[in-house]
Amino acid sequence: MHASRLSRRAVLTGTAAAAALTSVALPQGRAHAAEVTAATPSYRWRNAVIGGTGFITGVLFHPAVRGLAYARTDIGGAYRWDERAARWTPLTDHLGWDDWNLLGVESLAVDPAHPDRLYLALGTYAQTWAGNGAVLRSEDRGATWTRTDLTVKLGGNEDGRGAGERLLVDPRDSGTLWLGTRHDGLLKSSDQGATWAVVSGFPATASASGQGVTFLVAVGRAVYAGWGDGDGTATAVNLYRTTDGTTWEPVPGQPTGTSAKVPIRAAHDRHTRELYVTYADAPGPNGQSAGSVHKLATATDRWTDVTPVQPGGGDTFGYGGVAVDARRAGTVVVSTNNRWADGDTVFRSTDGGRIWASLKDVAVFDVSETPFLDWGEDQPKFGWWIQALALDPYDSKHLVYGTGATLYGTRDLTHWAPRIRGLEETSVIQLISPPVGEAHLISASRDIGVMYHERLTASPSRGMATNPVFGSATGIAQAADRPSYVVRAGWGDHGNGAYSRDGGRTWAPFAAQPDIAKDAPGPIATSADGGTLLWSFVHWDGTKYAAHRSADNGATWSEVSSFPKGATPVADPADPRLFYAYDTDTGTLYVSTDSGLSFTARAGGLPSGDSQFQLVAAPGRSGDLWLSVKWNGLYRSVDGGASFSKVASCRASYTLGFGKAAEAADGVEGSDGAEGADGAEGAGYPAIYQVGSTETITAVYRSDDEARTWVRINDDQHQWGWTGQSIAGDPRVYGRVYLATNGRGIQYGEQV
Repeated sequence: MHASRLSRRAVLTGTAAAAALTSVALPQGRAHAAEVTAATPSYRWRNAVIGGTGFITGVLFHPAVRGLAYARTDIGGAYRWDERAARWTPLTDHLGWDDWNLLGVESLAVDPAHPDRLYLALGTYAQTWAGNGAVLRSEDRGATWTRTDLTVKLGGNEDGRGAGERLLVDPRDSGTLWLGTRHDGLLKSSDQGATWAVVSGFPATASASGQGVTFLVAVGRAVYAGWGDGDGTATAVNLYRTTDGTTWEPVPGQPTGTSAKVPIRAAHDRHTRELYVTYADAPGPNGQSAGSVHKLATATDRWTDVTPVQPGGGDTFGYGGVAVDARRAGTVVVSTNNRWADGDTVFRSTDGGRIWASLKDVAVFDVSETPFLDWGEDQPKFGWWIQALALDPYDSKHLVYGTGATLYGTRDLTHWAPRIRGLEETSVIQLISPPVGEAHLISASRDIGVMYHERLTASPSRGMATNPVFGSATGIAQAADRPSYVVRAGWGDHGNGAYSRDGGRTWAPFAAQPDIAKDAPGPIATSADGGTLLWSFVHWDGTKYAAHRSADNGATWSEVSSFPKGATPVADPADPRLFYAYDTDTGTLYVSTDSGLSFTARAGGLPSGDSQFQLVAAPGRSGDLWLSVKWNGLYRSVDGGASFSKVASCRASYTLGFGKAAEAADGVEGSDGAEGADGAEGAGYPAIYQVGSTETITAVYRSDDEARTWVRINDDQHQWGWTGQSIAGDPRVYGRVYLATNGRGIQYGEQV
């Protein structure tokens, strides 16, 4: 995958403590109504279209309803497929700030006997610092939810997140559900997921650092459970079953060894009464170098090795997804995973695994709807991190598979295109809304670099910024008085910094870069006239290095020893000689008055200790600074950082930006033909947008009176978990705001 070392998708290591299990049923929408100091406007929220961009960890066609399917992601929630509209509908956007850890979906389940029932097991991280998981249950396909909080942790963005499904409706009783956990064994509910208890008779022993139950699958009236903590020896057990819902036993004769160490997924062919299981030597999606595929004749317990290609030599990989054709006996598809030498593929067999064909060998791709999928090359890749694989039970040639960036689908097993409309999973780090030009938005994101959004309703036609291609961006900046000049920084194999002279449409790499840039690219800034660059450097592990300065468009660089290491440089939007930096370690504001050659301390004694504190400068003004310091509130300086005063109207502030002032909004045309809403009279200061709180709820707010009063502009159904990274108002369209999320892409809101 093009995931970088800075990706929030990266699994954070640690040991999760096991917890005693109780459950409390809670309704959907736990957030309280927002406290505001002015009339709340009505807003319409949509995604700025990119298309996918994240790891699709699971896809499930409903076995009893034609055209109904669900998808899960590692950090971006769950979706339902709308066949008539040919797009995905997000189902978990109501999860708010306090529930950020629930946007990772560990597993999902449907009830074949009750087509409208849907269950989600939520929890992004199983680390000690993360919150506990929850189970959501719906009687209307995810339109509304009832919630049960667990006291165990789930890991939708941990290693093994592409395995599954770990949640299952019992084939004998629709009121009974099973949930496999990573560190707390097997759980069972006898009341449709309202309460849960540990299954004491499950023979495998959970550990605080293992994978635990990797999948649960129904085979007739029996339930099979994959176990991911075996050691790969000849006596290891990694597959259990129960035929009565009470007694569990190891499946006899099961494969062992390194290539069958971790069972990843399983699928049952009811026609031949055979269970297909994919294996790898590690849970994935990374770190796999061996794997196999085996099938079990469930009536006789006879195992057969049906591995399409044996990993080995320079071609190492594991196996991931598996699906069977509900209409044709013996037809099965499996995917490779982590196969970087020869590239991942999907194998298909029509004779029970005796002969396989690689679908990659005849694949024809059309990625015109999401051009970034060519990754700056002539042709798109077949994919990587392929662990989600699903066959339509009503159409034998309708096959879909998830990758680390999209969901591909075919109707003829040859021609493939993204089936991703409506599913947006980008983790966004920074947003710019230019004051002029074709695009109203330029974005910087993890995993897909920088994009120039000439339209908000279609994926950027240029794809990701190239020359060079970045896996993940670390910063973008635009010269305030010369908006055609834009710079970017990030993780790349052919350079870590670049500039554009046409507003971000095309790029060229800096002629040179500091040596540290390749190992620790950080945020970047350009002076108002584009004549000076400041580049800060922070390693993915948090180590901070000295910033560097260039006065010749990146041809040469010099160290700025007086700049606080690791700080984010901020250019004054009106005076090209002025730069600012907030030292979050000491709570001190530093200023340069000589175009970044040197910095001196000004205001001190401000909140410290959090690298996510943010400093921004109000557009068109010199020395007008705003400091968001999370629960410490919001501070403002109108004297270039010599002093700050706390903004009384704001209890907490996480990220802040500016947009078109209210008084100048009448009849202004925006991109895509959007027209600005009528604004208030006499509001000459730019509209301020922030993610923060005025009293108790963290939400998205707008102020038209220099932060004296605020109105909440999102609602309880549009919260998107953690949204504290970046926000930007549109300088040309009053009321329009762009919001970065961590897994739900770029949201933009417009006043109705």
